[in-house]
Amino acid sequence: MKTTTALVSLFSILLLMSCGGKEEKPSEDFSLKRQKAATETPATTAASGTKASERVDLTNKGVGPVTNVTLPEAIDTDMAAQGEAVYNQMCLACHRVGKRFIGPAPNGILERRTPEWVMNMILNPEGMVKEDPLARDLLLEFNGSPMANQGLTEDQARAVLEYFRTLK
Repeated sequence: MKTTTALVSLFSILLLMSCGGKEEKPSEDFSLKRQKAATETPATTAASGTKASERVDLTNKGVGPVTNVTLPEAIDTDMAAQGEAVYNQMCLACHRVGKRFIGPAPNGILERRTPEWVMNMILNPEGMVKEDPLARDLLLEFNGSPMANQGLTEDQARAVLEYFRTLK
């Protein structure tokens, strides 16, 4: 028994001695130099310094099925109510009235965009991001979160547009 205890003690001491005392020096053969990523801000125009969400462009009609929208002077309250229902069901997850969220706030949009652009963005977000510079800048401004195509009809998109007219 004494021999076994002595052997276990000796083995433990040798094990402890073998684990400590070694210093590792950094290898000079390998080096890693990281470059800081360029912080581009294409979502703001260099000339004006305006964010894409605040930029006013009342000439661009966008890319998609809508080429002409005529808005009557008076707001169609029934259509606006239908648009609000569609908005609450399909858009509220990413867009909040009066505040920036995953996507831009819809209030005042018709003071910055044409009705055609708004409807094309609703109906054809993929095509808009591919071909419309303003839509691309918005994508970058909102952290690369693309707008989902909700599969709305033109009538639903027009109703949502009418709802947007009620938001100031």
